[in-house]
Order: sequence, then C-alpha cells, then structure tokens
Amino acid sequence: MAVVRDLRVLLRFRDFRRLLAVRLLSQGADGVYQVGLATYVVFSPERQTSPAAIASAMAVLLLPYSLVGPFAGILLDRWRRRQVFLYGNLLRALLAAATAVLMLSQVPDWLFYVSALCVTAVNRFVLAGLSAALPRVVDADRLVMANSLSPTAGTLAATVGGGLAFVVRLLIADSDAAVVLLGAALYLCSALASLRMGRELLGPDQVPLQPGLRAAFSGTVRDLAAGLRHLAAPARREAAWALASMTLMRFCYGALTVMLLMLCRYAFSTNTDEGLVLLGLAVGVSGAGFFAAALLTPWSAGRFGPGRWIAVCAASAAVLEPALGLPFAMEPTLVAAFVLGLTTQGAKISTDTLVQSSVDDGYRGRVFSFYDVLFNAAFVAAAGVAALMLPPDGRSVPLVLTVAAIYAAVATAMARCEHR
Repeated sequence: MAVVRDLRVLLRFRDFRRLLAVRLLSQGADGVYQVGLATYVVFSPERQTSPAAIASAMAVLLLPYSLVGPFAGILLDRWRRRQVFLYGNLLRALLAAATAVLMLSQVPDWLFYVSALCVTAVNRFVLAGLSAALPRVVDADRLVMANSLSPTAGTLAATVGGGLAFVVRLLIADSDAAVVLLGAALYLCSALASLRMGRELLGPDQVPLQPGLRAAFSGTVRDLAAGLRHLAAPARREAAWALASMTLMRFCYGALTVMLLMLCRYAFSTNTDEGLVLLGLAVGVSGAGFFAAALLTPWSAGRFGPGRWIAVCAASAAVLEPALGLPFAMEPTLVAAFVLGLTTQGAKISTDTLVQSSVDDGYRGRVFSFYDVLFNAAFVAAAGVAALMLPPDGRSVPLVLTVAAIYAAVATAMARCEHR
C-alpha cells in the first residue's frame, strides 16, 4: 500500500521517529483523558448526569481549541518547541493527576472543570508545536507526506487511547480516576520521549526583531478579520456558503451527540457499564461512517461537485435522521450514528476542498483558523442548546425535528447556491 510505503520512507528519519513518538504518546493520552472525563461526567454511578453537565464537559474539551488556537503560534514562535513538549506534557501530567484527585474528593464541580480546562488548553500548544516542528525533522521533498501521515497517526493514537480507556474502565478498574491517572502516565511518557531530541533541534530560529506580545495579539485579530473579508468576496461565495453549511451541520452533530449520551446513560441501559458498552459501540459505528466518507467522498465530489455533494449529504441527513431517531431504539440509533458520521465527514471533506481551492494562498491559513473556531464553537453551542431541550432520559422529539429542519435548510441553501 502507498501509505505503508510512505510511512517506511519517513521512519528512516531518526528525528521524525522521535517526534512521532512524542505525538503518539501525547495524543494517545488525550484520548484516555477525554474518555475518562466523559465517563466521569456521564456514567459515574454516584453522579446524576444532566444535559447541562455534558454541555459543560464539551465546553471544557473544545473551547480552548477555539479561543486559544489562533493565538498559540504567537507564543510558539518565542519558545523552544522541544521545551514546549517537555514542560507542556509535564504540566498536563500534573494537572491530570490533580483531576483524578478531584474526582475522588468532595469538591465543587467548578474546580474539577477548571482543572480539566487547563489540561485541554495546554494541549492546544502541544498540537500546534508538533505541526510547526515537522519541517525541522524531514526534508522539503517529504514534508507534504509527513503533514499527511503524522496527524493521521495522531488521530489513530487518540482513538486507540480512547479504546484503552474503555477497557480499563470496564475490565480492570471501575474508576474514572484510574483512567485519568493512566492518561497522566502517558503524558509523562511523552515528556520523557521529547528528551531524546536536542533542545535546539525543533526551533524556532532566533528572529532579531519580533513585535511585542500586545502588537502580535492585535495583529492576529486583524489577520483573522482580513481572512473573513477575503472569504466574503463574491468570487468565493461557494466556499463561504460551504463554510456556513458545515458550521450548521457540526451544530446538528453536536446536539445529537449530547442526546446519544443521555440515551445510552438512561434510555438504552439499566446500569452504567451497559451504557458505556453501548456508547463505545455507537462511537465505533460513527467512526466507520467517517471512514466510509473518506472512501466515498472523492468519487462523489468528483461526480457531483463538492458543493452539490454537501447538499446531498445534508438532504440525506434531513430525511434519515428523524426516520431513524424518532423511534428512540438502540438499533436504528446505531444506523443513524453511521449515517451522520458519513454525511458530516463527507460535508467536511468537501468544505475543506472548496476552501483550499477558492481561497488565495496568502489567506488560507487565516481562513482555516477562522474555520477551526467556527467548527468547535458550533459543537459547544449545540451542547448548550441540547441542554435546554433534552429531558432527563434523552428522548426529545422537538430536538430531533429541529435538527432535521436545520439539515433541510442547509441542503436547500447549498442547492440554490450551486444553481446560481
């Protein structure tokens, strides 16, 4: 396979192997920690889970990506990246251990959420640093290959970490604190792995003159605004509509995720262990939908065009989501998880393609930063709306119909855009 061949080529670079080890351990720890946090909020027997608690947990996991992400590069250009990996992962190990202690203690919920928020905020610096360091460990001819394979390997590591967390929680230690401590141990391993690289290896190179932090931060805000104005130009109308459509579809996916969590916790199971197994199954089925989208979308977008494929994905979700969701039964819900994984990821791949092909190279980074903010903020906003609409057992006909109406509106808007 071409992917295996490319990976073998990259693994010949010693420093790439070492950087990849830091990434795999770090993102594997992320998967463990996030599942530990989610199961504590949703599936702890001693806690009465509510949609509001789930919304709070999602805000903790995702808001740092939206709020910190665009500004992380400003500080990364001033700090040694190897030191970011070392001290960032050491800090996360300490904070994750503190989260585990808070889980076992009688403390206010806000203190637990502050601890978790700090872990995910530091994570944004580590992930941005991993991407920024890649050109220092491979040659220019293989940089595109490395940018393709390294983040994919990190995502797989996070998935494996999440699966490991489920195994530990269900088979080894019936304790969310034990899962979070495992994540802390993996963060520590990632910090130690970074010591195999030289302090100066990953840069950045010293720049004689850099603007002050205040000027740099205000400049970032201006750059994001310039990227938004560039996207709003008539020549990029299709990309702008696609970005708006993807934001709304991400909102729908977030609202349904909260509903799924509540259904697995109360409606589909009689105990927390059974609910965890069902949730793991649903996540796996949704992941299969994401994988199917990666296989199907290149052909479909090539045949219909990316914009029309977004319309097809949204229309399919508008029809199938209420048909499969309104029975509020486990089997059709699993089918819906696959369908929504496929349609959401298919729309995202098409949106990425439209933005990449329509936006000038000088603005592409700023537009994608704005895209990242919208993508994560929409999920958090959806969790908040779902918290207001969902009953304790998760069965909400109004939420299912509202989401279907949003999907239908997206399909109609994209079809009209393509017609024009």
